[in-house]
Amino acid sequence: MPLSHKKLGSVFVFGALGLTLTALAYPAVLGVENTTSSTDRIIANTRYGPITEADRDFVVKVRAAGLWEYPLGEMVMERGTTPAMKEAGKHLVVGHAGLDELCRKISTELGVTLPNQASPQQQQFVATVDGSSGREFDSTAVTIMRVTHGQIFPTVAKIRASTRNTMVRQLADLANDTVLDHITVLERTGLVNHEQVNVQQTTDPKMPKEQLTPPPPQPGAPVLVLKPRPDLNINTAAPSPTPAPSAG
Repeated sequence: MPLSHKKLGSVFVFGALGLTLTALAYPAVLGVENTTSSTDRIIANTRYGPITEADRDFVVKVRAAGLWEYPLGEMVMERGTTPAMKEAGKHLVVGHAGLDELCRKISTELGVTLPNQASPQQQQFVATVDGSSGREFDSTAVTIMRVTHGQIFPTVAKIRASTRNTMVRQLADLANDTVLDHITVLERTGLVNHEQVNVQQTTDPKMPKEQLTPPPPQPGAPVLVLKPRPDLNINTAAPSPTPAPSAG
């Protein structure tokens, strides 16, 4: 059965990707309520162009997204009850594996410290979906994913328009294609309640900072790699229109 408004409210009191860096090496606080003009401050000059706090924030956001959306995609591939659900799961896995590969490259080139775990809130998203079954599983997964993708879309556009760092710009380009692809395949499941999603996407969130912060990696710990899945044969770069245009 569809997820209730009350249950959705408890899950979506904040966007899964609403993160803002405030520390130089690794964020101590990632709450959107702490966003200030300082995010435009240049923290390093690199051969790829200057990197601002907002640029670094974006790299961490994309990495954190993959740390929960990739395993959720695997879950949807296995437990989705329709072919459209399983297809959406494949797109989540392949898309975030590609984004993660670029994030790891950027982290090496630009000195950005990446988390190895999603935030407590993001982990709760996965647990919420995992705790459902059947049609409710499908509805819960689609609603959570559609809301969070809708929330990050404006952030991707803002970074793409403002960054002067070519590597961050490349990540924004890929993220734009991937997020649009994921929104498209989620809507093709027929389970998106647009009225409900729009309310959740625009709700002013209030959550403790610690719920929004991916824990820092342990000193010396290797960077977790999200396994590429070329065997799934999924293209996440250029979704086709829905519905497809008629011939002639």
